[in-house]
Amino acid sequence: MIASLTIFVIVMALVMSEKVNRTIAALVGASLILVLKIMTFSEALNYIDFNTLGVLVGMMIIVGIVKNTGIFEYLAIFASKKVKGDPWKIILSLSAITAVISGILDNVTTVLLIVPMTFVITDTLELDPIPFLIPEIISSNLGGTATLIGDPPNIMIGSAAGLGFVNFIANLGPIVVIIFAVTFFILYFLFHKQLVISEEKKQEILHFNEKKSIKNSSLLKKSLFVLGLVILGFFFHEQLGYPSALVALSGAALLLLLSGENVDEVFLNIEWPTLFFFGGLFVLVGSLEKVGVINELATVIVHATKNNLLLTGIIIVWFSALASSMLDNIPFVATLIPLIKAMGTHGMHIMPLWWAVSLGACLGGNGTLIGASANVIVAGLAEKHGYKLTFSRYLKYGFPLMIVSIILSTIYLIVFYLI
Repeated sequence: MIASLTIFVIVMALVMSEKVNRTIAALVGASLILVLKIMTFSEALNYIDFNTLGVLVGMMIIVGIVKNTGIFEYLAIFASKKVKGDPWKIILSLSAITAVISGILDNVTTVLLIVPMTFVITDTLELDPIPFLIPEIISSNLGGTATLIGDPPNIMIGSAAGLGFVNFIANLGPIVVIIFAVTFFILYFLFHKQLVISEEKKQEILHFNEKKSIKNSSLLKKSLFVLGLVILGFFFHEQLGYPSALVALSGAALLLLLSGENVDEVFLNIEWPTLFFFGGLFVLVGSLEKVGVINELATVIVHATKNNLLLTGIIIVWFSALASSMLDNIPFVATLIPLIKAMGTHGMHIMPLWWAVSLGACLGGNGTLIGASANVIVAGLAEKHGYKLTFSRYLKYGFPLMIVSIILSTIYLIVFYLI
């Protein structure tokens, strides 16, 4: 337990300091876990979430082909013209779109679709894309919190508690809308001074013809057809009994077949460093789960509350948020689920606790750059585009906004569920 925790802390410290590439740090840490025989190689493979990696690979392939059609440039110019080139309005509109789509698809897929459009806009306006990307990251995690399928912890909670799509929207939708409004009120004051552009740049955008951006209309039709099938697949994959990775990878294979694109070039668009970072992180967190660190932390919290619903709910939402800002929220939520069920057998009304776990685990992902899959993906895309979204720069904005969201969530839970 001590060795596993020490390795994890050192790796996280290296990631935060940015003195070592995060992928290298994660892979070295995972290798040490295996070399020290804290877990076997086969056990490590079991902790790697290949479904998540499969979704990432599939959607990266699809997005890599779709972007060759020029559709991202089209949408970027269209959106920019609608708000007359105002940078803040562009941020707000793209973030709102991100939040809505994240509730329908998963938030990783959403940022893979939205971020390329963002780069087109910021390149045209000659602005730093980071003030655009941070709100989009936050929006993706906010939107994913509101629905059953938006974030993996919600899927797990829904399955364990017998909750459906409507249950999540009805119970979490209102507070997510409030948090979104408050968050962007704060973001306006944080970023608006960085978003000053000349009237000439605005006019430059207004004179663009978005229709000229479409480079290959035939490929666009094929891409939209496949993307539509993939979206339908994400909606119904549970009913069909297919993992979401199968949907994404099947869509990618079909689009590769129909498009006739060069496979070698398409595979160059895959963010391999990001995928290997996730692989290493899964092994590191898996070691904490195997040796009992996560279970010990969760058990201490539950026992400390002594079956007081109000205290339990408050502690769970805050502990989930703080833990999920640093740990993968999937194994953490998987550990909490049986503990909450056990509390139900002792007579506690546990329904409010499911909402506490969901809000804490999903919103906690906004706290740091490694708090959620979407955060890491966006950082990787930014680096590939020539901009560095550092751990410290994101932390300066993300963590305080995460704290604000959890304060609002706590008030919401107390008023409507815990008393």
